[in-house]
Amino acid sequence: MFYADQDDNRTYKVVVNHEEQYSIWPHDKANPLGWKDEGTVGSKKDCLQHIDATWTDMRPLSLRAQMDAVQRDGKQDSAAEIRVSHQNEADSTPDLVTRLSSGTHPVAATRYKSTQELAEALSRGFVFVKFTGTRGGTELGLKLDPEKSAFDLAHPSGKIQLFGPLTLDGVRVECVVKLDVQTREGTGALRRIG
Repeated sequence: MFYADQDDNRTYKVVVNHEEQYSIWPHDKANPLGWKDEGTVGSKKDCLQHIDATWTDMRPLSLRAQMDAVQRDGKQDSAAEIRVSHQNEADSTPDLVTRLSSGTHPVAATRYKSTQELAEALSRGFVFVKFTGTRGGTELGLKLDPEKSAFDLAHPSGKIQLFGPLTLDGVRVECVVKLDVQTREGTGALRRIG
């Protein structure tokens, strides 16, 4: 296991945005735009454990509300189908899941400024990757599947392969990413589950 965080004695706070997505932020810094204090303050490890226990549904608030309304109204259409129909009314581009499920796409682990930071994320079993070819970039948080993902924490170098299931726009998918550890860039794709 990678223990580089042991030297991090800073105090952090848990912050949350309008979509009820969680993150940590240095306690002594002003919150980033769009984020507010959640109320938890402590070590990085304590804050991340709190987020892990609290943020059990990774879907944004707006998607949860839309899916609840569909279920409450007894409609047979899934939230993904509703989103696609609304998007297709506005333009003819395919939905995000369809686009990212077609072929491979450039990805980057842009949150990590060094190999060490990426290795720390891998050791926690949760990594953010960004599909850089979408408008503005689409960043996804992956809870890694340890049985499928392939990387060596003792010697983080070369190419690694990451697998992580998630729900995107109401659709269960598996994200498959191949990254070069040094550049933190590579390719990725989504695969629909079921």
